[in-house]
Amino acid sequence: MLTTLAVLMGLTGLTPAAQAGGSEVDVTLVLAVDTSRSMDFEEIGIQREGYVEALKHKEFIDAVKGGLTGRIAISYFEWAGYVVQDSVIDWQVIETEEDAIAFADKLEARPIATQRRTSISTAIAQGASMIVSSPFPSRRQVIDVSGDGPNNSGDPVTPARDKAVEAGMIINGLAIMLRPSDAPNGLDKYYADCVIGGPGAFVLPVRKIEDFAVAVRRKLVLEISDLSLPATVQKIAGAEAGTDCLIGEKQWRDIFDR
Repeated sequence: MLTTLAVLMGLTGLTPAAQAGGSEVDVTLVLAVDTSRSMDFEEIGIQREGYVEALKHKEFIDAVKGGLTGRIAISYFEWAGYVVQDSVIDWQVIETEEDAIAFADKLEARPIATQRRTSISTAIAQGASMIVSSPFPSRRQVIDVSGDGPNNSGDPVTPARDKAVEAGMIINGLAIMLRPSDAPNGLDKYYADCVIGGPGAFVLPVRKIEDFAVAVRRKLVLEISDLSLPATVQKIAGAEAGTDCLIGEKQWRDIFDR
């Protein structure tokens, strides 16, 4: 299997295959959803329900219709230490309420399972690869990463992030902060400094499980519309000296060095 950096090498300056043909959309959006074992089955289930509910919500559908072309292309996959291959839902155009419900139904039908480790870099590489091969040209290409911990497997996250951003993609984050994080200064700050990138990139924290559906919906609406960021969303400000983007890898090594 190619490493994350091998997948991303050469993306800079690469025109997505979408430019060769297909129907134009406002946004090509990849949903990259963490299913690592640091979340239990109840939390994974509520996370799934949050995405299904958000995709069917009138606010999301109205945001799609309000775009320049009135349609987006969306895809989905689950990840932990690796991409769960049978979780991939390929590109589908969302233009009507029926389109959104059909995509949400595909997601809802997936079995719920968890996997080991956390490789955000692998998730970014998968999302970038899917965007490059998308058949739909778009004004914006967005990788939407949700997760509950720092990168601790595979390649380091920042080079993967930087390659995707150099290729013109935007990476946004949903930081799931239901439990104390391995990121010392908070998972939202780790995501802000180490994961997200591109023009207008942001991270939205979720601190209570009952807020998940609303947070997902707000995030999707922000990603496909020109709405200004609410005060609870942290914009990217560049990595700060106090942020260790290798904290997850170091903590994992410490477990085996004891």
